[in-house]
Amino acid sequence: MRYVMKKKLFSFGGDSTVKDADGNDAFYVDGKVISLRGLMIFKDMQGNELATIQKKLLAWGPTYEIYHGGQLVAVVKESLFTLLGHRFTVDDQHGPDDLEAKGNFTNHQYTFTRGGQVVAQVSESWFAMTDTYGVDVPNPNDAVLILACTAVIEKCEEEARSRN
Repeated sequence: MRYVMKKKLFSFGGDSTVKDADGNDAFYVDGKVISLRGLMIFKDMQGNELATIQKKLLAWGPTYEIYHGGQLVAVVKESLFTLLGHRFTVDDQHGPDDLEAKGNFTNHQYTFTRGGQVVAQVSESWFAMTDTYGVDVPNPNDAVLILACTAVIEKCEEEARSRN
């Protein structure tokens, strides 16, 4: 399934909707404007909470935690020092292998892999519209986690742009 996201979708705590490739609303993102931890809540279109994302305050480098039902399900961390280029790791609390995101994050051209296998792709080139990119998630069971991780990566890139 391909989802459609916009650059700066998660900026300044704004509420947003993630659409499927047909343009139908798929998920609602409730961004909290007044939050020290950059709180974002993913919901289905019926308003059920699917994931809560918050920044870990005392961490070495940008680190976000993803919760579902009050349980920690993943920790997304930007790798600050790596010989392999810019990347993010996702410590999946339920999976046998962690996720890794590698590629060009600024231009939304990257992949998520698990155990060396591609599990999702993010690409801006699928759309003619500016500031729009797609997230292709073949396994629907991975959709919320991958989209939440994509939101974290967008947030980290946005913070890096604002520092420069």
